[in-house]
Amino acid sequence: MRNPAEQREQFAAMLTRPIPADVHSSATTLGGRPALELRIEAPGTTGEDVLLYFHGGGFVVGSARVTAHLTLALLRHLDGRAVSLDYRLAPEHPFPAAPDDCLAAYRELLDSGADPRRLVIAGDSAGAALAVITMMRARDAGLPMPAGAVLFSPAVDLTLSGPSMRSKNGVDPIFTPADLEWYFDQYIAGGDRSGPEASPVFADLAGLPPLLIQVGSSEVLLDDAVRLAGHAGAAEVAVTLEVVPGKPHVFQHDGSAEAEAALERAGQFLALRLRGDL
Repeated sequence: MRNPAEQREQFAAMLTRPIPADVHSSATTLGGRPALELRIEAPGTTGEDVLLYFHGGGFVVGSARVTAHLTLALLRHLDGRAVSLDYRLAPEHPFPAAPDDCLAAYRELLDSGADPRRLVIAGDSAGAALAVITMMRARDAGLPMPAGAVLFSPAVDLTLSGPSMRSKNGVDPIFTPADLEWYFDQYIAGGDRSGPEASPVFADLAGLPPLLIQVGSSEVLLDDAVRLAGHAGAAEVAVTLEVVPGKPHVFQHDGSAEAEAALERAGQFLALRLRGDL
């Protein structure tokens, strides 16, 4: 039997990196939840760009602090600040607690004066799914869309129905379908895994802003990204899909040349969206 508390400790120990000296980090709240605000301490970085980041961890583990290095890699291309949300985690807080928190955070940013044309969203794995769900919910609530979104290895099909769940099983060095089954069981807690707000690969994606999706070719979650991109494109959403050969789930963590290049492309994508050049 896996212990969520132990899983969280292991995940944090494996991935957390020091905050660089040129970064100011501060604890804040957003949408009623704790959050981490990050700013680059450098001349000319007092602009109004806002990056809202949702961390990964299968809806069970992870935190804003654990994935701060990914948030910062994107923030370095922006002129402003990043806010990474500590949404509620399962099994203590199952679905829909996390998407409720994420929408509340997005709504508060808008209510506090953030210009949606200067606002972008990003997330990895479960956080990437929450980014998509947040935009869907915001659209349905009549809220303005952000300028764009970056999605790293989105976990958008909790039914595990993608062909890569079989074809990449044994190739993926991080996950098996059984691993994901455990995480999603904690999150959905017996609910409907195929609903659009649980598995946005099955949702209506019309009206979303331009998306950049990055995924590794070795992932059992590969087809989550591929199908999400296809459905978004079919719904007239501008979408760019990057499949990086030989790379695993959220490979942007690993510090390799491919990871650094992918983060650079993602940051440039967001910067171009904020400048209206893409």
